[in-house]
Formats: sequence, structure tokens, C-alpha cells
Amino acid sequence: MADPANNKNGGAAGGNEAPERPKPAGYFEGETMTRRAAFAVAGQAFGGVAAAGVLLPVVGFAVAPIFDRPEERWEAVGPVDAFSDDTYRQAVITLRDGIGEAGKTTVYIRRGNPSRFEGESADEFIAISTRCAHLGCPVRFVEAAGSFICPCHGGVYDFEGKVLGGPPVRPLDRFQTRVRDGQVEVGPRYSVTNSLKPVRSRDPGEFTGGIWEYLYPPRPSTPPAP
Repeated sequence: MADPANNKNGGAAGGNEAPERPKPAGYFEGETMTRRAAFAVAGQAFGGVAAAGVLLPVVGFAVAPIFDRPEERWEAVGPVDAFSDDTYRQAVITLRDGIGEAGKTTVYIRRGNPSRFEGESADEFIAISTRCAHLGCPVRFVEAAGSFICPCHGGVYDFEGKVLGGPPVRPLDRFQTRVRDGQVEVGPRYSVTNSLKPVRSRDPGEFTGGIWEYLYPPRPSTPPAP
């Protein structure tokens, strides 16, 4: 006959179940979420909506200009007969309206010279930007030397705008050109590689060509190269 004490101990050991915790107030059988948990989730959702309402306009305001492509602008700079193939002529164009002199820039323009430069055509016009490819200082064409010189840090470019010396990381940028009604027009700016291959415009200090095209990608709003 089994000992009653052994039966009692055996029953407790065989169950191995923790005692049930008391149910919270208002609990009913089959409930999957307590009121406290429901209020916590609702509070977190309200906080998320409030945070999104504050952050989304700020992010949109900061990011939108990156993708905002301005309207393509072309400006007449003179009749075709006003330009020669052996030197540059200055012209002032407007890059952005409504900001006065700050929105203007000087550009150097000449006719293409196929007898001197391979790949150029006598029917095209070359428009060189005065923005130095080092830090953006304005360069000046010195006709006696046939070179572009930056007065800020000693950058020197040859007649085509290729780097001869100093800190610039690439040739001078260029502007697209076309002829309309006998007038030479200057359009969007673009950058070039060391071999003068056109690429999308880059900021001063950014390399072009090869792996640099991936390390210094253009802004989405940058117009395509010609």
C-alpha cells in the first residue's frame, strides 16, 4: 500500500506546472491584449504620426532642391561673324534670374578650329566657363600667353581649357552652344574629362572621367551633357 505522503509528493513533482498568475482587472477569457497594452500601442502610433508630421516637411524642404531641375536656359551672345577661331571673345550671361549680378557669369567664346584642334568643327562654337575647377574662382584669358589663369591659387589652363599647372583637378567647364537666326546662343553648363569628353556638370574640386564618375556622381537635377 502506498504511503499517502509519497502520493502527495509524487503528484506535486509530476505536475511541474507553475501556479497561475492572477488575471488583471477587467480580463475576460480569450482576450489577446490588455487595455494597458492597447493604450500603449495607441500612444506610440500617435507619437509616430506626430513625428512624421514634423519631420516629413523638413526632409522634403531639404531634399527637393536636389531633384528640382531648372528650366533649360539659352542666351544670345552675338552674331556668328563676331567670333574668330584664333582667340576668345568675352560675353556676360545670366545663369539665374532675380539675384542681380550674383546670377551672372563671364564666358569666353570662339569658333571651332579643326586645323589646330582635332575633333573641332569650323561650324561649331566653343564656350569656356570662367569658373576655376579648383575652388570656383573666376579665371581670366590672357591673350599674350594664350592661356587661362586663376589669380587665387595659380591654376593655369591652356587654350582649350586643359590644366597646365597648379591645383585644378580637371579642365575648365564649358557651355553648350547653338546658332539661331544668325546669333550664337549659350546654353547649359557641362564638365569635361582630361580628354575633353563631355560629362554632366560637376562642382569645383570634383574629378571627372573613369572611376571618378562613380565617386563624384552628378546631382539628379543636372542637365545631360551634349
